[in-house]
Amino acid sequence: MTADKQTARDKILDAAVRVIRAQGYAGTSVDELCAAAGVTKGAFFHHFKSKEAAAVAAAGRFSDMADGIFAAAPYRALPDPVDRMLGYVAFRRELMQGELPAFTCLVGTMAQEAYATHPIVREACAQSIDAHVAMLEADIAEAMRLRNVSAPGGPRGLALYMQAVIQGAFVLAKAHGDARVAAQCLDHLHDHLVRLFGRRETDQ
Repeated sequence: MTADKQTARDKILDAAVRVIRAQGYAGTSVDELCAAAGVTKGAFFHHFKSKEAAAVAAAGRFSDMADGIFAAAPYRALPDPVDRMLGYVAFRRELMQGELPAFTCLVGTMAQEAYATHPIVREACAQSIDAHVAMLEADIAEAMRLRNVSAPGGPRGLALYMQAVIQGAFVLAKAHGDARVAAQCLDHLHDHLVRLFGRRETDQ
C-alpha cells in the first residue's frame, strides 16, 4: 500500500513496527508513534485506546508481513523438506544485514520487555511466534519422516529450538552492535541441522 493511500491506522501500525523495533516497547511513547506516523494524537486514540492496544495490533501487522515474506521466499519451492528447512535458515541469515532494527524481530523484542508487565502484549507476541513455528513444524515433520530422524519434543520441539537460536542471535547482535554475531549463530544452527538430518550425496 502506497503512503498516500494508507489510512491513519495503517500509518500508526507501520510506525509502531519501525519505532518499537528500534527503541523497544518501554522506550516508545504515543507522541513518538504519532510523530513517526505523521498523525495527530487524536487520530491515534481514535484507532487505539492505548499504546498497549497499538502494540498488540502491531504484533499482528508484523506477523502478516513476515508471513508474506516467507511464503514468497525461494526456498519454499524446493521439493525436499530438508532442503526447505536448511533454506529457511539460509534465508534468515541473508536477512541479517544492515541496521539491526531492519531485521530483528518486533515480537521477540516486545516479548522480552512486556512478558511480566503487559500480558496482553505477551500473548500477542506468543501467537505471532507460534504461527511462525507452525510453518516450520510442517517441513520439519516431513523431513523427520523422510530421514527417520527424532529430536526432543518432536517437530515442534525442533521448530521452537530453531526460533530460540534465532531470537537469541538477535539479542547477541544487539548486545554487540554487530549483525555478524547473529549470522554466525545461524551458521552453527545450519551445521547442527546438517549433522542431524545428514546430507545427500547430491548436496556435497
